[in-house]
Amino acid sequence: MNSSKSSSSNNSETHQKTDDHNWEVKANNASYHTRIKERTFLCFNRRKYADNKIKTSKYNIITFLPRNLFEQFQRAANFYFLLICILQTIPAIATLPWYSTMIPLTFVLAVTGVKDIIDDIARHKSDREINSRPCQVLVGKSFKFTKWKDLQVGDVVCLKKDEFVPADLFLLSSSKPSSLCYVETSEIDGETNLKYRQALSVTHTNVNTLDQLAKFDGRIICQRPNNDLHSFTGTLYWQNQEYSLNNEKILLRGCRIRNTEQCYGVVLFAGVDTKIMKNSGKCTMKKTHIELLMNRVVLLVLLILGTVSFCLAVGAVVWDMKVGKEKPYLGNDITSFSPGYRGFLSFWGHIIILNSILPMSLYVTFELLHVAQSFFINWDINMYCEERDTPANSRTTTLNEELGQINYIFSDKTGTLTQNIMAFKKCCIGSQIFGNQHDDGKTAKMVDLHWNTFADGKLEFYDGSLVEQIRSGANPTVHEFFKLLALCHTVMVEQKHGQLVYQAASPDEGALVTAARNFGFAFLSRTPDTITISELGVPRTYSVQAILDFTSSRKRMSVILKDSEGKIKLYCKGADVMIYKRLQLNCLYKEITQTALDHFATETLRTLCLASKDVEENYFRDWSQRYQEASVALQNREELLEALYEEIETDLVLIGATAIEDKLQVRVPETIQNLRAANIKIWVLTGDKKETAINIGYSCKLLSDQMEIFEGNDIIELLEKLQKSNYQVQDMIDASISKSLRSSKEGDFWMCDSKALIITGSFLDTFIKQSKQYKRKSQSWWQQRMANTKVGVNGEAEARERCFVELACQCQAVICCRVTPKQKALVVHLVKKYQKAITLAIGDGANDVNMLKTAHIGVGISGQEGMQAVLSSDYSLAQFCYLERLLLVHGRWAYLRICKFLRYFLYKTFAFSFLQVWFGFYNGFSGQSVFERWCISFYKVPYSWLPVLTIGILDKDMSDQMSIRYPKYYRIGQQNELFNYKIFLITLLHGLLSSLALFFVPYGAFLENVGQGGTPLSDYQLFSVTLGTAVVVTVNIEVMLEMSYCTLLSVLSIGMSVGLYFCITLITQSAFITQLNPSMFQFNGAAVNTFRQPLFWLTILLTVAINIIPSLTIRLMLRVFGSKDAERLIYQDPNEDEQKENDKTTQFRRQSTRRRSAYAFSQNKGYADLITSGTSLQTKKLASQEICAPAVSYREELMEEVF
Repeated sequence: MNSSKSSSSNNSETHQKTDDHNWEVKANNASYHTRIKERTFLCFNRRKYADNKIKTSKYNIITFLPRNLFEQFQRAANFYFLLICILQTIPAIATLPWYSTMIPLTFVLAVTGVKDIIDDIARHKSDREINSRPCQVLVGKSFKFTKWKDLQVGDVVCLKKDEFVPADLFLLSSSKPSSLCYVETSEIDGETNLKYRQALSVTHTNVNTLDQLAKFDGRIICQRPNNDLHSFTGTLYWQNQEYSLNNEKILLRGCRIRNTEQCYGVVLFAGVDTKIMKNSGKCTMKKTHIELLMNRVVLLVLLILGTVSFCLAVGAVVWDMKVGKEKPYLGNDITSFSPGYRGFLSFWGHIIILNSILPMSLYVTFELLHVAQSFFINWDINMYCEERDTPANSRTTTLNEELGQINYIFSDKTGTLTQNIMAFKKCCIGSQIFGNQHDDGKTAKMVDLHWNTFADGKLEFYDGSLVEQIRSGANPTVHEFFKLLALCHTVMVEQKHGQLVYQAASPDEGALVTAARNFGFAFLSRTPDTITISELGVPRTYSVQAILDFTSSRKRMSVILKDSEGKIKLYCKGADVMIYKRLQLNCLYKEITQTALDHFATETLRTLCLASKDVEENYFRDWSQRYQEASVALQNREELLEALYEEIETDLVLIGATAIEDKLQVRVPETIQNLRAANIKIWVLTGDKKETAINIGYSCKLLSDQMEIFEGNDIIELLEKLQKSNYQVQDMIDASISKSLRSSKEGDFWMCDSKALIITGSFLDTFIKQSKQYKRKSQSWWQQRMANTKVGVNGEAEARERCFVELACQCQAVICCRVTPKQKALVVHLVKKYQKAITLAIGDGANDVNMLKTAHIGVGISGQEGMQAVLSSDYSLAQFCYLERLLLVHGRWAYLRICKFLRYFLYKTFAFSFLQVWFGFYNGFSGQSVFERWCISFYKVPYSWLPVLTIGILDKDMSDQMSIRYPKYYRIGQQNELFNYKIFLITLLHGLLSSLALFFVPYGAFLENVGQGGTPLSDYQLFSVTLGTAVVVTVNIEVMLEMSYCTLLSVLSIGMSVGLYFCITLITQSAFITQLNPSMFQFNGAAVNTFRQPLFWLTILLTVAINIIPSLTIRLMLRVFGSKDAERLIYQDPNEDEQKENDKTTQFRRQSTRRRSAYAFSQNKGYADLITSGTSLQTKKLASQEICAPAVSYREELMEEVF
């Protein structure tokens, strides 16, 4: 056990500090800890002992502006536009005013900054609420209320029932006998069953009054703050004595005091040093795969821009040297400057002229699309939970398209997949099975239990025949069945508001005792020697002779009782495999019960077998004497007791079996199955025990009987054999390791088509050493660099991690149990690191926060474990089932829309910008624009922006129902088929070819040609208007071809864009406006002269046709001959898919003979030792109420201030 290990290790401690144990805490001496400093860097020092103030926010008033700007300028485009703005302030190369770039850049930075600060304000609010919670601290000789953030290491704290623990405390004493303290750790590990902590006997006896607490001056030396939630080693030095401390003496921050009126503790770790905060991780700036790819594409575009500008600059210098000097009327004084300087100026001039190749509106529209898609998520009525009045909430607006690319989902169990509510569903008693098959309330009537005064009104049971047999007494076995449930347990009971309240070591044991209570056999009270129940309203007290407690190896428990008539009886319950081996020969009901167990297993219910036996008094007297001797044996105590247990637990008589259900959240199995059909792998990461996790895996259809189950030991053996044969740790290439694994002789793993992996937190501790990201945080840059050059231990550890991930990812399901919050984040990090996959984490508790921050996307469930997961998440949902719609509908649509937006936007900018390049060959590379300046300005927004906006907001290739019905189309986003380097090059080529047609078709048509009345058409202004008209019409028709979902708004957007072009062009080139400002409006009457030429319209028609017909032909061919694009819904036999849907539904009735015992779900040994010792059954006199009386008024004021 942990305690024994801790004790043995601590017995070797001395008064001297060691490297591992150098954390010294002096009780009632907070001022000492505030003075201690430690060096951090060079001459800089900081407090060694942190205060209790926590901070999960990213910014403050001072750091917001520099940090946010630093994050935003990590975008290559933002940095590029800043550079352009600087260049535009230089008169020698400026072709546009600097504010034309600075104003939109400032707008983009401001919008993003406001959005970031709004998100951070929510974190500040959460921090402020937590830091301002009230608690009682010993000041002098009285307790006073203060805020959590004001706690210091060494303070003595008083905690009341149902209060949260504000820091990591050393338990001094409590109001319970022997200073027991019951805590609920759901915020830490997700478990809602109670655990107990117990103070040292010396502090229990000598530190429980106000004077004793004030005089306590103990000194604790322990390990430094760490993230290990399950271990603690330290030593208390007090009154010249040493006392060993272990995890059972510590109350961790985030725990909640239960069933304990009052307790006292000394603060050991505060604030960021607490174990839960060490597991919480840090806020990081998340970027989607598309955004990262877009940043790299921007760099490619900038490289193209620089290359083209350099070529044009070289052309300008060559043209000036060979042609320009012969044309003095151009005014080029080539003798004033050197060719290099003229080329330098020409280069930057072309950079400014061609900056439209990467317009600012790209990122403005990108942000607007994210905001619109986030609103769609928030407004989705199908993700609104009416029961909790909770809608879906997109807490970030930058990750929407990543929802359409998820490869792995990492899910918490308790509160996320399950409700952690155990329900008594069915039972087998003797030869009869009770419990209606149709328990939905529609075809069966729920039993009426009002005749029972102890019924709590919460049990839903749909078989009235069981109640009839209980009340009639016709079948004594039925009474014996429920009597066993009421007597054979280690549940604690207390009276609360006149009602019985049960506290059990596991929720399933509590469910069984509660079921017996509702059926008339109510557990009332117990003492160390007796237990009292009500049997159909008649109180009966039994003498407890012995309790043979549950352990993980026994998988059963027994109780030996003596009734009022002196008869001794043994009651036993446990896993069927354990009970069946101990039944008497030719036991009745054995085959019938086994059939019932198989039937219960098909419905994924947890099963237990119940049995009993009469014990002869003489035999029991002898057995009891040997039992007492074994209980005090100094050597081999456990072995002696186990042998006695085995001896008496034989020749049992089978009574029946129970079947309880761990209720899942709504539609969890269907959701998991549909997500898996979308090629999303689901891993469950839980703090619960292995048996619990496996059972839930079967219940939610993550596991099936067709799967071969592998455990951590199987993986270790496999990798050890590979390492001895053909696996070389020095070879760190992914493909090589994967090839070595697959070519191994270990066929048991690789030959299984369907397999699952079950691993534990201890496996991760011993095998998967913490990855370099986590273990190198304290190393310097030089140490990390030197470590990277070594192949030794680090290389081997990394290779083992990579192989583990490779093996785990070959499984259809992975369950990690008994893992800490830090280990959850580690598993997510390893998959991200070695699989390069897009990950999503979903959870509802504080223990999931680190996992949510580590994954690409974190989804918080608004559950029963508080709101910390929601506050640290990117998206929040009310239930797990809404994840299906979030990914398959909103995620897929967002990915489709963003990819179409980027493809079309890049196409229209390339087609427009390359026209300037071709024009450079005809204007002497002078940098003269081929377009009127107003055409350049308006092209980015009025002429082509609205269609882009509508396609990015409204377009979809199939309805939401079809998206859920055909989850296989989600794989398009996983494979990133719609936007990648290949798509970018195709788009670049498409824009390049379009620009060639757009330029040279009008050029050839107008060259040496005349219009109506003999007007020559070889005119710059006419040519410019023609090019502008052709490019606007072409790109708007092109976007029409991109649309998969045509709406009135999308059609209007195209019509408005083309219409605005003609209207604005006529206005800006009219004689009236030219007269107002001739320098700004230089194309006087050009539009009217151009539009009245028939050749102009024929040229536009020919140019658009040459551009559109090839594009239309290619799209048609792809649609007919097997495109993988999401725009095309593959036609197939609808009956085939309908059959698959029917098969999917029928699979929920899993035919299986595997039975999963519920009783194996207790996380720890039961409360038998506490019960038999009597330490938990007496009420200790509470500390005087005067202790807290002076602080009452301040508490009320403080609560008003907080809330």
